[in-house]
Amino acid sequence: MTLEITIDAASAVPPYEQLRGQIADEARSGRLPVGYKLPTVRGLAEQSGLAANTVAKAYRALEADGVIETRGRHGTYVAAADARAREVAAAAAEYVDRTRRLGLDRADARAAVEEALRAAYGDPAQ
Repeated sequence: MTLEITIDAASAVPPYEQLRGQIADEARSGRLPVGYKLPTVRGLAEQSGLAANTVAKAYRALEADGVIETRGRHGTYVAAADARAREVAAAAAEYVDRTRRLGLDRADARAAVEEALRAAYGDPAQ
């Protein structure tokens, strides 16, 4: 199995985000299985025609999202789904802590989440 990446230079979406999105989609769909070893930053940069810093930025974002994990000098791998679940739970707990510190009640905190989801994913009624 090889990682196939296509970057659209004419797209308004930055290249690192295109790369991040494609790897995330491949991992979440299972086309890149848990434990799959990703190319090195330099290797993927050469393969995709991107700058090494662009690939590194995408890898950092993917790692922050729990999609991949870096094992030191052993490489970068697709993370287990439970790692993503832990990341989501931690982010949710952090959000709740922050909204409580800001004095929001449950309804206002939920409304803020719904608004952010609409902004990110579009209106569910559409």
